[in-house]
Amino acid sequence: MPPVPDSRTGKGAQTPPHPWRPTRRGLEDAALAALAPVCAAVLALGGLAVWTASGGAGSPARVAVADARLYLPAPGAAETAAFFRVTNTGGAPDTLVEVTSSAVGPGIALSRHRMTEGNAAYREPAESLPVPAGGTLDMSPLSSDVTVPVPDAARWRTGDLVPFVLRFADGEPVGTLAVVVRPGARE
Repeated sequence: MPPVPDSRTGKGAQTPPHPWRPTRRGLEDAALAALAPVCAAVLALGGLAVWTASGGAGSPARVAVADARLYLPAPGAAETAAFFRVTNTGGAPDTLVEVTSSAVGPGIALSRHRMTEGNAAYREPAESLPVPAGGTLDMSPLSSDVTVPVPDAARWRTGDLVPFVLRFADGEPVGTLAVVVRPGARE
C-alpha cells in the first residue's frame, strides 16, 4: 500500500494500519461485544442447573404396585378379574401397557368399565391405562381391571398368591403377588 501524506501537517507520509491487523481498540470492541452473550449464556445455564437440582425440571416416573387382588373365579368361569393399586411418586406420568403372569399364560388383557345410557355396566378393552405423575391408578370393579383367563389347571383358593408382572411404557416392569379373594372382598 503506498504511503499517504499526513493530513494534519501535509508533510511526510503515514502508513495506515493493515486492514487485517487488529488494533487495540478493535480488540477491545470485539471483546465487549462478545462479553454480553457469553454472560447471558452463563447465567442461563446456571439458572437451569439450579432449577434442575431443586427438582423443577421434574423427575422420571417412580411406580410401585400394591393391594393386588385376584377374584376367585366362579366354578366353570372362563375368566376373572385382577385389581392393582399403581402409585406413581415421580414427576412424570407413565402408562400401564401390559400385565403378564407365569401362572396364567397368554390372554391377560387390560379393560375399563363403562355404563350404558340404561345404567348397565360393560367392560371395554383398553390398550393401556394412564398412571398420572404424583397420582394413583386404583383399579376397582367400577373403574378398570385386568381380565384374567382362568387356566384349566387352576385350582385357586381364597388366600392363594398368584404372580403378576406389570409393564409400563416408560418405567421398568414391576412384579407383584395378587392374593385370591372372593368377589366384593377388599382384602
